[in-house]
Amino acid sequence: MQEIIVKGSDIVILAILVLWVGQQMTQRVSLLTKYSIPVAVTGGLLCSIIVAMIGAAGGPKISFDMAIRDTLLMVFFTTIGISAKFSRLRSGGKALCIMVACAAVFLVIQNVTGVLMASAFGARPAYGLFAGSVSLAGGHGTAIAWGQEAAAAGLQNAQVIGIAFATFGLVAGGIIGGPVAELLVKKNNLSSAAKESVTDEDQEHVEEPLSMRRSFGVLFVLAICLSLGELVNRWLFSNNIKLPGFLTAMLIGIVVTNLADKRGKPLCEGDYGHVGDIALQLFLAMSLMSMDLASISSSFGMIFVILNVQVLVITLFAVFIIFRVMGKDYDAAVIAAGFCGLGMGATPVAIANMNAVTAKYGPSFKAFLVVPLVGAFFIDLLNALIIKFFIALPALQQPL
Repeated sequence: MQEIIVKGSDIVILAILVLWVGQQMTQRVSLLTKYSIPVAVTGGLLCSIIVAMIGAAGGPKISFDMAIRDTLLMVFFTTIGISAKFSRLRSGGKALCIMVACAAVFLVIQNVTGVLMASAFGARPAYGLFAGSVSLAGGHGTAIAWGQEAAAAGLQNAQVIGIAFATFGLVAGGIIGGPVAELLVKKNNLSSAAKESVTDEDQEHVEEPLSMRRSFGVLFVLAICLSLGELVNRWLFSNNIKLPGFLTAMLIGIVVTNLADKRGKPLCEGDYGHVGDIALQLFLAMSLMSMDLASISSSFGMIFVILNVQVLVITLFAVFIIFRVMGKDYDAAVIAAGFCGLGMGATPVAIANMNAVTAKYGPSFKAFLVVPLVGAFFIDLLNALIIKFFIALPALQQPL
């Protein structure tokens, strides 16, 4: 069978085309907009379906060289680290600490559920992590990054299965958040206590136009973070501590941005946010358009059942744990909606859930402070530590 390998500049061009197609589809299909499905997911899935259909029809096998994708992943997580300022974390106070503790407990529950479900289907228990926090709370980037580690350990197609769970989890997280908040608001007769007001502190800061000097500064800082992250990762590896490269790059980003704040020369977060958005979109497009759907076609039934169980778990956790410990008020209901998006999809899904609720019932400043902070800073760090803990368990290192 003839094989076509897409690589180099061709894969970048194709990824941009995939993003454009995804954007056009999202604009025309209201359901995609309603549930905040990323354009990379829409376009990437369409591309992977077309590739699978070509192969099924006897056409050439199309494969993709993903060398540039790994660099994009580390760039994105570096920008996440740069946005994690200690001053913001302090402003979250007690509510932030409670939310972080709840997130840690939930990640453990999510992984236990995934492992038990994988074992029930006769699969290796380690696959359950990809039906748990690796893919659901972690999202596409984490699923792909840990999938590479799993492949080296002999878990075939773990990355593809992880991408599938991350994709369907993204949809599920956007679907269940609104109904959960709706139930809590109506059942407890809740209303927003916040009043819309505009102060000087609330005015959005208007950034100056991006200059050549600032552009080079952004590139230089990112290069420094990536380089130092690689050095740290090598040192950890030499001491038998294995962490994915994206995590060390993110940690270096956290150190750099807070050192800059301490010196009174804060980094322009918006610049790094734009770079991170571009890196993430290209990364997702490349990952999803190269997804080998044929290899997981026999697992769709298992994925559907496990995903529904995980949806039930996070719904119960949001209603009976998150809502109660966060105060059982309107803010807690909005936070519960955001938590559903955070635990099953990603921070953008969490924000979309909360936007839908507050547009109907009124603002919740507390929710929009706490949930994004947990999503931007804590969830990835907690997830990495908890995944490492599960991987070290003897039961997950052995075949079923």
